[in-house]
Amino acid sequence: MKFKQPQTLGQIAELLNVEFVGENSFPITGINEIHVVEKGDIVFVDHPKYYEKALNSAATTILINKKVDCPEGKTLLISEDPFRDFNKITKYFNPFIASKKSISETAIVGQNTIIQPNVFIGDNVVIGENCVIHPNVTIYSNTVIGNNVTIHANTVLGADAFYYKNRPEGFDKLLSGGKVVLKDNVDLGASCTIDRGVTGDTTIGEGTKIDNQVQVGHDTIIGKKCLIASQTGIAGCVVIEDEVTIWGQVGTNSGITIGKGAVILGQTGVTKSVPGGKSYFGTPISESREKLKELAEIKQFLKEQKKK
Repeated sequence: MKFKQPQTLGQIAELLNVEFVGENSFPITGINEIHVVEKGDIVFVDHPKYYEKALNSAATTILINKKVDCPEGKTLLISEDPFRDFNKITKYFNPFIASKKSISETAIVGQNTIIQPNVFIGDNVVIGENCVIHPNVTIYSNTVIGNNVTIHANTVLGADAFYYKNRPEGFDKLLSGGKVVLKDNVDLGASCTIDRGVTGDTTIGEGTKIDNQVQVGHDTIIGKKCLIASQTGIAGCVVIEDEVTIWGQVGTNSGITIGKGAVILGQTGVTKSVPGGKSYFGTPISESREKLKELAEIKQFLKEQKKK
């Protein structure tokens, strides 16, 4: 999430009421999660296990809960609760604004796009040309939709990330300040849910077709010309490369990559990253030929045991 105007280290420290290490005027241009940080970004870390990863990331300001040696060219914000203060930044620079109309006056809708009854379109949404948005679709603020996109009834674009910190008093939600981006020629079936990024974009690539009742988690990137069948659940921060086929009732772990051209057969649990160009099946996931061979061997073994 980029700020509309660059900030300084001193300004952010004042907002959070925290100590800082570095020059007061050090520039800060946004906040991001560790997997998408860039120069100018703040990243937060609140566990020693991840200190080194955060300090050595592309982020140039680290919101951290302990005073440590600061890498050259970077700055620190010392917070007793980085998770809380990361939320404070998101809320300050990207506050929730209640809508007053079903279709916002700030939304931009391209030529020849059809908006069916009972569609909600939030602030600063951009929809391209020749799209069809069917009834009861909900498009949260800041969503970007390309040309020739079809979205079927009851689909929701831009709901919050499912991201919580477990505290003694209950689960504390990490606020979502990102958005959803659909490229050209995407089709979404009925009752799909595409969550927005926490700080970046959840992106569906050009020409990808998604069936009914598919869930796509926050900050996930789906490539070009993918086919994803119904009741598939894709976790957050997943990368699905181009031309991947995913059949029905597949589930994935977060933070994995599915390589270009892979085929994931139905009811597979994608528990780890897998290379492209191969077919996969089962839980835990294996190449489909290997898994089917294993199942045949087990079946034969059980048959032989019964004979004894």
